Amino acid sequence: MMNLPNCPECNSEYTYEDGNLFVCPECAHEWMIGAETEESEEKVVKDANGNVLTDGDTVSVIKDLKIKGSSSIVKMGTKVKNIRLVEGDHDIDCKIEGFGAMQLKSEFVKKI
Repeated sequence: MMNLPNCPECNSEYTYEDGNLFVCPECAHEWMIGAETEESEEKVVKDANGNVLTDGDTVSVIKDLKIKGSSSIVKMGTKVKNIRLVEGDHDIDCKIEGFGAMQLKSEFVKKI
């Protein structure tokens, strides 16, 4: 008998195969065959040009960015040193000189 994986939602051992899906009869969760290995991979964060970003990189802002709740603007060309990648919509944590701690979206920066 084939050893099927436990359900990733409720950890039930009573999963079964239905075509190209695994199904859990206890919580009704369905997932693709092979999806359990893909979940363990790290998320790859890329800049506006498609370069892969890593913690500690230096990036440059590619367009003027308004700061929410303020009348200040981060100007295009501003260098941001020592970035840190995080999960979420804004995937870069950094400190910008003159502004302090900020979160940026990777689509508005390019790697230097």
